[in-house]
Amino acid sequence: MGPILVFAALIAAVLLLLYRLLRNSYGKTVHISSAVTGTEKNPYNDIQSLPAEFDWAATPPLKIWPFKPKYHLSMALENIDIPSFIEIDNTYRDRMRLRRSVMDEHREATLQCNSVATPAVLEFYEWMLSTYLPKRFPSIYTSIVTPSGPNLHNTVSDTDLPIRPTSPMAALETLGEHVDTDFLFLLPSSTAPDGTSIYHLQAFVTCFPAGFSTREKCGKPLAAIHAPVPGYVAKLEKSMDRFFARIEVGKMVRRSNWSISTDDRLFSDGGNHMYADAEQGKPIETNNKTLDVEQPDLDRKIEEQKRDVVVEDCRLRCERQTLHRLPETKALVFAFKTYLYQLDEVKEEGLGPVLAEAIEGLGKGSVPDMAFYKRGVVWGDKVIAYLNS
Repeated sequence: MGPILVFAALIAAVLLLLYRLLRNSYGKTVHISSAVTGTEKNPYNDIQSLPAEFDWAATPPLKIWPFKPKYHLSMALENIDIPSFIEIDNTYRDRMRLRRSVMDEHREATLQCNSVATPAVLEFYEWMLSTYLPKRFPSIYTSIVTPSGPNLHNTVSDTDLPIRPTSPMAALETLGEHVDTDFLFLLPSSTAPDGTSIYHLQAFVTCFPAGFSTREKCGKPLAAIHAPVPGYVAKLEKSMDRFFARIEVGKMVRRSNWSISTDDRLFSDGGNHMYADAEQGKPIETNNKTLDVEQPDLDRKIEEQKRDVVVEDCRLRCERQTLHRLPETKALVFAFKTYLYQLDEVKEEGLGPVLAEAIEGLGKGSVPDMAFYKRGVVWGDKVIAYLNS
């Protein structure tokens, strides 16, 4: 092991020890002052269980239809209570198997923890396994005590999960395998000229990325993460930086987004966007679906990709996203659950023309370049015709 790796390992060990000491000094329950919450109640501990009749195997996936006639780039946040953090439905067992296989096949792409994020990952993991999951879903996750110590038993997979993980990477892996949600951890790692803290992605478990490499974004600030998104700098960068710096402990927000994918793959680290590197409008060498907007034969390349679109393979891809701040480390946890819908499902809901109008509206809203970025110029004509048929 080289000196750099030894130094990194030493830092991680020190951070882990500090977190353990802080955690033991505060006790297992995080007490949030009334100055933060307005009451003496702890929203991270007061997790209401779902009704006794809740049956995950009989619960269909949520239907999220966030599309509008014109696409306007905005945060579009709404407040939710902390018990509503995680959703579980009848796809749980199959998707847990898929998540396990994705992590096995793409470990570097799905899991990473920079040493600075170790305390945050451990705080979140222990809260999820000791408090949130067994309280919210007692029919799925049961707290037990074994000779090795306290554990959480997953009744669906018949697996015991340690409350105290052996490492932050082990914690992320357990979360990835047993919770059908992806988690990204952001910490203040730089400062804007006006003194606002800038949050950087420092750890993640993402089994179902929507056309981007989470690993390539790790360590980067929000602005760099969103660099390919047209209109981000002008319309969202400052407001997002301010919101991320100011969101209070005990508050959780939710938003949704949508796109169209030309296949049914949940793990997609490329191909859902026309370009996705740090420079707007430039392709990725390893991804032949990305294009250079300035190349002279751009129209011909788009026509070639259009011919490859099989409308029956296309899916409406939506994410239910949440953001909240951890009470001890003050890190932010950005979480998302991905839903894939066949276009026929949308039509059966009577929303075919509505989605078709929204697709046409990608180029009519506040950021007209969004139609190109989301590859609407490739799949749009066929999908619109199908939805209106």
